[in-house]
Amino acid sequence: ALAAPMYFVEERVIGPSLGQENIDKGVLSTQIGFLLVAIWMVVFFRLFGLIANFAFVVNLAMILTVMSWIGASLTLPGIAGIVITIGMAVDANVLICERIREEMKWGASPKQAIIAGYDRAYNTIFDSNLTTFLVAFILFAIGTGPIKGFAVTLMIGIVCSMFTAITVTRAIVQLIYGKKRNLSKLSI
Repeated sequence: ALAAPMYFVEERVIGPSLGQENIDKGVLSTQIGFLLVAIWMVVFFRLFGLIANFAFVVNLAMILTVMSWIGASLTLPGIAGIVITIGMAVDANVLICERIREEMKWGASPKQAIIAGYDRAYNTIFDSNLTTFLVAFILFAIGTGPIKGFAVTLMIGIVCSMFTAITVTRAIVQLIYGKKRNLSKLSI
C-alpha cells in the first residue's frame, strides 16, 4: 500500500487484437525478408541461388511440420526464431557458394569444385550452427514463456537448416550436374 493517494491520469486497455496485429506484422515482415533474400540469392548465385531458395522453402516446411508434431504454437518469439533460422540458412548457402567459386578460381574442375566447396564449408557451417544451437538450448533451459518458445523454434530451425543447406542442396546440385560429362562451367 502506498502512503500517498494515487490518481489515474490515463488508463489504456490492450485487447487481443493488438497481439494478432503484431503476429500479422511479424508474418508479413518474415515474408518480405524471405522474398528479398530469395531475390538476392538468385541475383548473386544464379542457379545455386535458386537451389538455395528451394532449400529455404523445404527448411520452413520442415520447421512448421516439426512444430506441429510436438504441438508447439507459433508466437511472435517463434517467428523471430524462424527469421534467425532463415539468416543461418542463408549464411550456410553463401559459404557453400563462395567456397565453390574459390575452388573454381584456384583451377578446380566444376565437379571437383562442388565436392570441395561442400566439404570445406561443412566445418564452418557445423561450428556456427552448433554454437547457435547450444545458446538456444541454454535459453530453453533457463528461460520462461516466450523465451522458451523462441529457443524451441530456433533449435528446430537449426537442425532443419543444417539438413537443407548441406544435404538437400547437395542432392539437387548432384542431380543437375552429376551426370554431365563435359562440364566446363557452373551457373554460380
